Amino acid sequence: MRILVTGATGYIGGRLVPRLLDRGHDVRCIVRDANRLAGRTWVHDVDVVEGDLDDEVAVAAAVDGMDAACYLVHSMTDHRSFRARDRSLAERFGAAASGAGVRRIAYLGGLGDPARVHSTHLVSRHEVGAVLGAAGVPVVELRAAVIVGSGS
Repeated sequence: MRILVTGATGYIGGRLVPRLLDRGHDVRCIVRDANRLAGRTWVHDVDVVEGDLDDEVAVAAAVDGMDAACYLVHSMTDHRSFRARDRSLAERFGAAASGAGVRRIAYLGGLGDPARVHSTHLVSRHEVGAVLGAAGVPVVELRAAVIVGSGS
């Protein structure tokens, strides 16, 4: 299977990629700065697209030919507009994935009942899951609490 991983420079993405490779999948990563993958033992075994998720051309190139995608991107800023940015990135990504024929998106969201969550970051996580799904590609949403580990 051909799988795109967003967030490959992060804690979860950096651990997911080698596991996908070990299982025989062809992996592509989209990263803002390919230099941030330096030192990863698996970097030469993946296709790397350099670009931001707000760049339509880069996103289109990243999803082209992919069977599935792992969406592991979240804004971690306190800036007031991070929710709008998260929604915008998800809309762009979902539309590109749908247009490219991606068959499934795996999304790592946050815990909590969306009707009762008060954290703006968790609200944003739930919104992103809904926005990705609205594009027409089936989404598997995994919800996790804060993940802490070496390198996070």
